[in-house]
Formats: sequence, C-alpha cells, structure tokens
Amino acid sequence: MSQTAALPTQTLSLEAQLALIQRGTHEILSQEDLVAKLKLGRPLKIKAGFDPTAPDLHLGHTVLINKLKHFQDLGHEIYFLIGDYTAKIGDPTGKNSTRPPLTDEQIQDNAKTYAEQVFKILDKDKTTVVFNSQWFNEMTAADMIALASQQTVSRMLERDDFSKRYAAQTPISIHEFLYPLVQGYDSVALAADVELGGTDQTFNLLMGRTLQSRYGQSPQVCITVPILEGLDGVNKMSKSLGNYVAIYDKPGTMYQKILSMPDTLIRRYYEFLSFKPMDEVEALLLEMENGRNPQEIKRILAEELIERFHDKAAAQTAHKSAGNVLADGELPVDLPEVTLKLEDGQAALFITQILNQAKLAKNNAAAKDMLKRQAVKVDGDEVEVGFSLSAGQTVVIQAGKKAFAKVTVV
Repeated sequence: MSQTAALPTQTLSLEAQLALIQRGTHEILSQEDLVAKLKLGRPLKIKAGFDPTAPDLHLGHTVLINKLKHFQDLGHEIYFLIGDYTAKIGDPTGKNSTRPPLTDEQIQDNAKTYAEQVFKILDKDKTTVVFNSQWFNEMTAADMIALASQQTVSRMLERDDFSKRYAAQTPISIHEFLYPLVQGYDSVALAADVELGGTDQTFNLLMGRTLQSRYGQSPQVCITVPILEGLDGVNKMSKSLGNYVAIYDKPGTMYQKILSMPDTLIRRYYEFLSFKPMDEVEALLLEMENGRNPQEIKRILAEELIERFHDKAAAQTAHKSAGNVLADGELPVDLPEVTLKLEDGQAALFITQILNQAKLAKNNAAAKDMLKRQAVKVDGDEVEVGFSLSAGQTVVIQAGKKAFAKVTVV
C-alpha cells in the first residue's frame, strides 16, 4: 500500500506528517513556520506554479508533483497554477541570455496538456487548477508599477544568474526583473500557505514570502525539491539532452529507459519518484547490497511508474515490448547486440562515438550528418549531438532507416 494513500491529517501525528513532507525535499523555509501552520488544524493552501513552456512533462517534473500529492493525501488544498501570464515574460532562472517569449497559441496548447498529465498523479476532484492571467489581466499599469516598487534593483542583482549576466555585461531586460515579482504576487493572489519549487526557484519563492508580508498576509512556507538527474546520471533530466523519461512514453520505452539508468541513481529515483513507504524502499536497497540483481530493483520501480502513468496491464506486459518496437515499426528479429567499454577515466560515450564503435556509421562525419538530419533514435526518441551513455545503460539505437543495434555500455 502506498504511504500516500488518502490518510486524513487528523489520523497522523505531527511527526508522521513532517516525515512525509520531508521525504525528498531539499529545504524547508522555515520548518518552524510549517509546524505552526500544521498546528492550525485547517487545510493549508499549497501552491506550485508551472509555466507551460513545453508540451510534455517528464519524470523530473513529477518530483514536485509527487510532493503536491503528499500534501493532498494529508488533506490540504492543492492549487496547480499554470503560469500562462508569466510564460509571456519567460523565466530567466538559470539563463545566460534573454529568453524568447512564447506566443499565446503556444501557451494555450501547452497548458492543455499540462492539466491532463498532472492528473496521472493528483486527484482531479481535489485539485484546483488556476491561471495567473486571471488576476494579472485585470491589473492596470499603475498596479504593476506599484508591484515593481516593492523591490530594489540591488536586491534583484543578488540573484546568481542576474549577477553573473551583469558582471559579464550580458543584457538583462527590464521585464526579466519583473518575473520574480510576478511569481511572488501569485502567492499574494492565492493567499498561499506553502509554495513548492525546485532548488533553482528559491529566490522566486522567497519573493512570494516577502510580498505577502508587504501585503499584510502571513508569509508562506517555501519548500524546495532537488533537481532530478537524467538517465546519464550526471546532467539534469532534460528532453534536449535525451536523458529523460516522458510521462507519455510508451510502456515498453519507459521500461527500457528506467532499466538503463546507472545503479547509482536507484536510491534517488526511489526516494523522489516512488510512492512506496521508505521502510519498503530501504528493504529493497538492502537486498541489493546483499547481492540481489540491481536490474530487479529497477524493474519493480519501472512497473510502479508504468502502472501510474498507464495501467496495471501495461505494467505487467511492458517487459515484452521493451526494446522490441520503435515508433516507426518493429525491429529486426536478428537485432545485433553490441557491448562498448569505457576507457579508464572516461565517464560516458557520446552518440557520435557510439555510432562509430557500433558500426552504425562509417565515420565521425557520417555520424554527425545523421544526427543533423535527425535520423538517429535511441529507444524510439530522436537524439542530438550532446546525447551520451554511461556505464550500465542498455538502449536500442536506430541510425537511418535500416541500421539497428542493441547497445550496452560497460
């Protein structure tokens, strides 16, 4: 039974509630304030905002959504905020240049898929979906100026990405300074008790806490969750790097990808992605330490996630389709299997090296050409030049229309 299975808040001790909330979190600002709010004996307003900048969510995004699920199962009110207004500004977090704003059409299309995907995890009947255009479209220019007056330029330049860009004389547009203020005002508009975000969002979350105080509200508690590493075990999970597992991946593809992750990620993926109680997780990890095959531990997680995003039948049969079918059709029966060995000190093999060593490309130039033409797929998904594989990963690679290989890196 899941640790998060619909337990009313009043049946759990404060210590038990905190243990669930703390699972997989990076920082709580502040825990003292959180305890005080939990002692109020009423459902808290829990807010998390997502700018619809891309149509699909991956497992890295679900770390935060899973934490919303924890709060939801404790009986609190969940506000899933779609930043259709803030998406027009473009979140400058982590960017070394001004981000191009999205069109209204792109925002609307992406927002539709977000709502559909989050209800694979959250209870639709207990979740309030809000768009921040609801209050910002009603703001006048005078209202926005009043909001901008709540913070100074020097305070904004304390943000790491802004300070680096300023020092490097890289342009910072005025509207980018508005982003933290606008995100912070969302908390005022909702009178949020708690806001969740990734570790890269700490500045913005604290801005909401500051603005609530300025507007006479009780400051929200800010909870950050870690950024999940992708399947390469090194970089942030990202579609552009090809190291991701998408919520909408086919069951076989999802199964294959999860089993291909490095053993070093097993604990983190269980802690952040699984709904199993931590004592069950620790028991599985102990079995692995005592000699149980890590692939079996990964398989258990893969089946749990496939059941969550598809259904139980798909989870039970995913292993049969893993590596056997790509988006364009069935693979050859005599699929060649290739094992590639990392040299001493080598952390990973880039896709151009893999194509050459697996004899899927004649030379480096041919490999780059196929990648440029988007003719290379890994487990059915197109990859780019920066894609790499680390030790312990097994994938099916298609180069062009007819060249296939099952590649394992050791």
